[in-house]
Amino acid sequence: VQLQASGGGLVQAGGSLRLSCVFSGRTSSNYAVGWFRQAPGKERELAAAIGRNAGSTTYADSVKGRFTISRDNAKNTVYLQMNSLRPEDTAVYYCNAKDGPLDFWGQGTLVTVSS
Repeated sequence: VQLQASGGGLVQAGGSLRLSCVFSGRTSSNYAVGWFRQAPGKERELAAAIGRNAGSTTYADSVKGRFTISRDNAKNTVYLQMNSLRPEDTAVYYCNAKDGPLDFWGQGTLVTVSS
């Protein structure tokens, strides 16, 4: 499976962006998916995750109430809606897909939030 992340960009604090992770090669419904982020000089961290059937979601405390992860398996796409963005949300955002021991990463999309 290949993952293509997109939707990053430069936005002012308080603004919104929607990231997309498009699956190709295999249908997205086979995978639990997470959006991770890595800020300069920091370790990669999980921002949000969603189960195969979208029935379960998980959020980092730092993004709860501001970010929403969702999926449209008919479009083989997982989204991360990011609202009320803060400068500390600046990072490269990566989508990750898991199927048991199998683990796949997209190439990352840069989100920059200016103050």
